[in-house]
Amino acid sequence: MDELTIQTLIKAKFSGSLSEMSTYINLAIQASAVVFGGILLWRLSVNYQRRKAKERQRSSYFETPYSKGWKRK
Repeated sequence: MDELTIQTLIKAKFSGSLSEMSTYINLAIQASAVVFGGILLWRLSVNYQRRKAKERQRSSYFETPYSKGWKRK
């Protein structure tokens, strides 16, 4: 019985009646997981960098009366 099932699958594969849809679905799921994971890591990194920037102290080295007039804060 197992040989008949395997033989039937082989014939279906080479005759073109067996679809490659499962392969394409797996590929689409993997691609969407990579995109979603990348966006998630990107947003976490942005939040981490913003938090670190708030904790940093500004240096007064570049603070001059001239620069206060043209710099944006």
